[in-house]
Amino acid sequence: MNSVLTLLFAPSFLVLIQYFSFELIVLIYIVLSLVVLIYAYIKKKKAEDFVIITIYLVLLSIAYFTSSFQSVKFIPVFSAMTFFTIFAYGSMHKKELIFKFTKKFYKKDLGEAEILFLKEGDRFWAIAILIYAIFLLTLVYNADDKLWAFFSSVGWYIYFVLTLTIQIIYGKFYAIKMYS
Repeated sequence: MNSVLTLLFAPSFLVLIQYFSFELIVLIYIVLSLVVLIYAYIKKKKAEDFVIITIYLVLLSIAYFTSSFQSVKFIPVFSAMTFFTIFAYGSMHKKELIFKFTKKFYKKDLGEAEILFLKEGDRFWAIAILIYAIFLLTLVYNADDKLWAFFSSVGWYIYFVLTLTIQIIYGKFYAIKMYS
């Protein structure tokens, strides 16, 4: 559910701001975030689900009380930084998140070189997400609202697919041979 909210958040905010007051829109998103938080609690979701929605709640609350659209624009930046932190921590503490994620969804047997490559994947994703967070931060201060909304929603998925493609190509044609 968080991924749907993340995808729709920025563009829907820009559309709604044309028809309703800023405070009303922020209040609606706060209520929606609380509903998602309660749902996650009832369904006993993972900690990451609580972190992202808490970021939404805190920054939306700040935006509400300060009437600051700038606070709203920081939500995707802080969300990206949360994922950066998760992957950086995973890399530093050898959690092998990418390897575990791959094993969960890729049912074929992996070779030893592929396993070694994937176990180093957390560092790659930490760097990739940090780059994206810096890009989003730049957009907060230097881009118009439509460009910010695009890259805060659909742009992330485009970036993710491109980054994953780069990782796969790099892995198949260079890294796997290096680990062999």
